Amino acid sequence: MAIPLGVVDIVYAPRPVEERADLAASDGFEHIDVLVDVDPAALALPVGCPTAFPQPRPGWCSTPAPRAGPGMWERTVAWFRNAPGALLEPWAGAVVNSAETCRAMIGEVPGLRLLVDTGHVADWGGDPLELLPHADHVQLRQGRPGATQVHADDPAGVVDFAAVVARLDELGYRGRLSVEYFDLPDLGWSLADPRAWALDLAARVRPLLC
Repeated sequence: MAIPLGVVDIVYAPRPVEERADLAASDGFEHIDVLVDVDPAALALPVGCPTAFPQPRPGWCSTPAPRAGPGMWERTVAWFRNAPGALLEPWAGAVVNSAETCRAMIGEVPGLRLLVDTGHVADWGGDPLELLPHADHVQLRQGRPGATQVHADDPAGVVDFAAVVARLDELGYRGRLSVEYFDLPDLGWSLADPRAWALDLAARVRPLLC
């Protein structure tokens, strides 16, 4: 299945975004996911799916669901109703953090589509295959229950990338795939070498995409 494989720019943080794109190109990636305000003309690669943060904007971009808390469900519904075309990214600590809450949010926001990160789904103990019919962008990362990111070769990792690619093929998926790992110790996601882990995962995924 010929799906372009790109990378999320945070893999190369904290370098300037232009340097991140240069490194991504040198690593063989086909696109890069960056913040929505970045000028694509300044980058060595096309943009895959831009990110708007902390709240969504109308059009082709994604936003992580906000952290769970009082009133956050209603706020998320309002945000995404007012941002048609924006993709919602669920994750374990968010107000949208399971297949059930994804379906509930989709029911409240007509036309809502998702960015599915396989590591986040693994973290909450879910199966990314369940959410792929709702996905317009997919980010790849190995994970396990209780951990958003583990190495591609970690025996505890539960993401079956061959199954993910096969399911996307069945669905006639026309989007892109991006590899993501990051070092965010302040948020509980420490990682010494995100670039090496991203390249290791890419090396395992690319043969599945031919």
